[in-house]
Order: sequence, then C-alpha cells, then structure tokens
Amino acid sequence: MGFEDNKEELAPVNEANKKGGIADSDSEIEHEVNENRVSRQMSESSMYTTDQEDDEDETTNKIELGPQCTLKEQFEKDKDDESLRRWKEQLLGSVDINAVGESLDPEVKILSLEIKSPGRPDIVLPIPEDGKPKSPWFVLKEGSKYSLNFKFQVSNNIVTGLKYTNTVWKTGIKVDSMKEMIGAFSPQSEPYTHEMPEETTPSGIFARGSYSARTKFLDDDNKCYLEINYTFDIKKEWQAT
Repeated sequence: MGFEDNKEELAPVNEANKKGGIADSDSEIEHEVNENRVSRQMSESSMYTTDQEDDEDETTNKIELGPQCTLKEQFEKDKDDESLRRWKEQLLGSVDINAVGESLDPEVKILSLEIKSPGRPDIVLPIPEDGKPKSPWFVLKEGSKYSLNFKFQVSNNIVTGLKYTNTVWKTGIKVDSMKEMIGAFSPQSEPYTHEMPEETTPSGIFARGSYSARTKFLDDDNKCYLEINYTFDIKKEWQAT
C-alpha cells in the first residue's frame, strides 16, 4: 500500500500532455507519464515473479552481518563493554536466555493484518498459507485515509533490520513502491504490534479500479518471513459490510 507520493502517476493522461505536448503514440504517453521509467504490460502472475528491479534492489542493499551466533553467544560477547552490555539488556528485556534454545536463525511470524480507517470498522485481512488471497483481498474508498496495523511474534533469536516492503501495479505499470523499517526485536512470548503511517488513497475516475500488489516482510539478511501477492480495488464508496 502507499499512494501518497504517486498521485501524479494516476492523474489523467491529458494533464501530462498539457505540460509536455500531446504524444503521438501510446508508447510515448507511457514514457511521458512514467518519467523515463521503462514499464511493460504484464499479466498479473508475471508481475509477481519477474519484478527484477525489486530483487536487484534487495541484493544491492544486503548488509553483511558476519557469522551468526546464538542468542546466548550474543549475550556473552563483549561482556567488558559496558555500553554494549546495557544495550543488549535493554533489547532483550526479560528474555530467558536459557529458554530460547540454541537456534541461530530468528523466526518471525506475522499473526494478523488489519486496515484501519477513521470512522470505519477495521478490515481484518486473512493471511492465506500459500500467500495468495482471493481477489480482491480488500476494497478501499477513493480519497480515504487508512493505515495498516499488524501483529507479529519473534522467536529463537534476535531479528535485526525487520522491514516491510510493498509494490503496487495498475494495468501492468508500477504506481507505487515503499519500504518501512520496523526495527530489531528480541524473542518473546508476547506479540509485537506495529502501525504503519497513515496514508490517503488517490481519487478520481482514473484512480478507481483494480490493482495488483506484492507485500513482503524481510530482515537484514533478506530472509523473507511472509510474501503476499494480491489484488485490491479502489472504488467510489466503501464496500458494504
């Protein structure tokens, strides 16, 4: 989700033509509206699996963290560094080091996803096991404010650089791409809750319609804990509940 910075891309094509002259072909229009960004008409399924730009970006930004170690080993390291020891105690809180086991890999489970909009009941999004919910997964009203709220649980080890990414297409053209850094979290029995910044859906006849999107939850190692490929609609009114 996340349309705040991309409303211009959803404006009528003739508005773009007023600024730069009327294009002579569909390819020129596409070139002008997307400001030199190469785009292709793709089927819904191919958009989910061949977006090389996102994959290359994830590879480029991958951070080398060095060899992994268990939570107990991390706590024992650098014991003479007072500031680092206090930071670890603050991060770990009341975690029982002896109860988390000897696993190197953290595990993050997304427990729930909800869309919140002022004055509206929360839209609870079921999380399918195969990562492909039925279409459309949800419906938003044009020009409405909304935010995504989710709960997740961390086990086994500390997860660092947990982030949320989301990419949106309309008729095969990427109209939005966002990343939100969530942070580092220690394993605990109680779930964490995170609410994304509030955004506003675009409005107007060209904004309405069906969109396809891909959401991921990843960490610093680009380990993906959840990937969801889905479609959603923007309509003139909210869907009846």
